[in-house]
Amino acid sequence: MEPPSPARLYATVAGAVLFLVGLLGFFADLSWLNFFHLASGALALLLAGRASRLCALLFGLAYTGLAIFAFDSDGWLHLAIGVAGLAALAGSSEPRAQAARQRA
Repeated sequence: MEPPSPARLYATVAGAVLFLVGLLGFFADLSWLNFFHLASGALALLLAGRASRLCALLFGLAYTGLAIFAFDSDGWLHLAIGVAGLAALAGSSEPRAQAARQRA
């Protein structure tokens, strides 16, 4: 398991938010976006422990792109999740770099 980092916190929080948004969205309608939020939230929660930097990168790019090219009613949520993912990635160093700093 990865040590605590901004990317790990991002993957956990974004995953939980997306999963809940997907579940709560089913009360309004059965759109593809609810299924997308539910699936991506579950994926982020699964990646949080082992591949949080990859999750932050992929979700940052995907959700920022979704916000820019398909701005819909959830556009602000998508933009916030995307930018937060890229910021979490930038704030997290690679595990090898962390280990080298700890040894020094």
